[in-house]
Amino acid sequence: MARRRQAVTIRHVAADAGVSLQTVSRVINNEPNVRPEMAERVQASIARLGYVPSIAAQRMSGSRSYLIVALNDRERTLADWRSRQGSDWVNQMLLGGMLTCAAHGYRMIVELVDTHSAHIERELSGAIAALQPDGVILTPPHSANPLILDFLEKRQIVFARIGSSAPGPGFALSTDDEGAARDVTRHLIDLGHRRIGLIAGSDEYEQSAWRVAGWRDAMAAAGLDTAGLLAPGDFSFASGTRAAQALLDLPSPPTAIIASNDQMALATLDVTRERGLAVPDALSLVSFDDTPIVRYTHPPLAAVSQPIADVSARAAQLIIDRTMGRPVDGEPLVIPSTFVPRGSIAPPPSR
Repeated sequence: MARRRQAVTIRHVAADAGVSLQTVSRVINNEPNVRPEMAERVQASIARLGYVPSIAAQRMSGSRSYLIVALNDRERTLADWRSRQGSDWVNQMLLGGMLTCAAHGYRMIVELVDTHSAHIERELSGAIAALQPDGVILTPPHSANPLILDFLEKRQIVFARIGSSAPGPGFALSTDDEGAARDVTRHLIDLGHRRIGLIAGSDEYEQSAWRVAGWRDAMAAAGLDTAGLLAPGDFSFASGTRAAQALLDLPSPPTAIIASNDQMALATLDVTRERGLAVPDALSLVSFDDTPIVRYTHPPLAAVSQPIADVSARAAQLIIDRTMGRPVDGEPLVIPSTFVPRGSIAPPPSR
């Protein structure tokens, strides 16, 4: 049987370069207090031995762990994964965060935490104690949970709040959901629609209220009534089905519907087919999120594309910069969403 090749460790590099373990760790982490000739010697040993730095080696040089943890909603994430209805949101969040972390020698992992748990502080304490991250990225609805914010602030842990613009600790980052909903509603009004329904998302998410506010604002600015045109949802396919049925059962149903996420938009599309209503001839339909599946429906769905990867990348960069002692702007950061018109919208049918 072939013998397993022994992994090269930081100790091998230190012995080869004739320096201390701490010196090797400082070179790995690009610390400033290393003489150039010493750094060159260590880098030459790393190249010669084929050494790949580990997080444990990086931690030897100081208090940093070179680890960022993203906290995601356990209940909703697991429900989506188990039903195989998971969205592209988590993937995009990981894409932006992981690439940014990798560029700075950091690692990013995801922890699922139940925001409804009565033991949320115990859950967080266990995760933080085990991982000792340099920073935490909070995703909705955790980004608005006062228990989590207070927990992290008291422990002086650097964190970023994705999908939050409310005053408070940590870096706040959002995608201007209110402005996006306003722009989409205006676009539909410009096409001639006067009865525009909105399927709202879960009340636990700040973005849900922002989207309702943007829709109401655009309708009010055009002098249009919204009574009866707001249907509650919770981002699930089932809730989208119920909401679409309620809107289309109105005595004067909407000629356009904005769904607050792709699953509820897909549910609305199913309801229209069951009723023999053609999209966009009989009903225009717009979604939020713009996950890949909405581009392959018939017709392809117009959608608000959210720059989740960019937001996650900025969140990770802010945490790294703060941890490294670099100057950072603590003001709320807004990275605007983009409306992508597709074949699911058209002028309303003539009465």
